[in-house]
Amino acid sequence: MNKDYKDKGKLFDTWSFTLKNYITFAIGVLTIIVGYFLMYLGETYSFLSISLSPLILVFGYCFIIPFSILYNFKE
Repeated sequence: MNKDYKDKGKLFDTWSFTLKNYITFAIGVLTIIVGYFLMYLGETYSFLSISLSPLILVFGYCFIIPFSILYNFKE
């Protein structure tokens, strides 16, 4: 372990993620799971498989997951 971390206290005190970051990340993962599940349920050319589930997946991958990683909830 680095000497700098021993001087500052706990290692995870310097970690920038908070509980809100982890909750938002879990919501993103659940959104992605729901998107793949809806794609599984729909027929090949149904509204679920072609329109709804890809939108949910894009929302999960491109908005929720990056937001949970990049946004700093610390005050």
